[in-house]
Amino acid sequence: MDLEKHPAAPAPAPAGLRASDADRDRIAQVLGDALAEGRLTAEEHSERLDTLYAVKTVGELEVLVRDLPAPGGAHAASPSASASAYAGPGGPAAETIVAVCSSSSRKGRWRPGAHTRAVSVMGDITIDLTQAVFEQQVTEINVTSVLGNVEILVPENVTLRGYGSGVLGNFEVRGESRGETDPQAPVVIVRGFSLLGNIEARPRMGARLVDLARKLRGRLDG
Repeated sequence: MDLEKHPAAPAPAPAGLRASDADRDRIAQVLGDALAEGRLTAEEHSERLDTLYAVKTVGELEVLVRDLPAPGGAHAASPSASASAYAGPGGPAAETIVAVCSSSSRKGRWRPGAHTRAVSVMGDITIDLTQAVFEQQVTEINVTSVLGNVEILVPENVTLRGYGSGVLGNFEVRGESRGETDPQAPVVIVRGFSLLGNIEARPRMGARLVDLARKLRGRLDG
């Protein structure tokens, strides 16, 4: 008789259960791996990603990946295939940037985590991703602005998506419908709420992620 206790595998969430942020992150990772492998086109990935943040239940999320391999399965992408564009030491899983009657910024050669939260209360925040080292396919930035200003800049070939609103304030994500995005480049999702404040996300023309990656490889080879 085997007296050793083994932890039971967690039961799958019921299909009608409301989806959590963790559920959406799991599906977003599957979609990102499928894009990197070539199982999805950039257009298909974009459509499914839009749906990902519109549906409400776990069952609706699972429909988005029922024709794709599960992470870690026999047909999942190898580490070199799915992470070649973002190889390097791991960055933080999550980061919080706060500006209260002050200013704060993230810029230069930095490693954003999969989740970044920015809170501006009568302050200014700049999140500049134009030279950032992305180590995941999908990067999500959650922003709250109260009488403050938050500006987010991304490379011009990164796919940018926005989901938010403003009350006597402004929430604006520009460049969402641009067609010249790189299917191998990351997706940046900005979700936010502005009260008497301003949230703006846009691509910086002339800054392209592939050019930065090529320059970095050149320095390493040299």
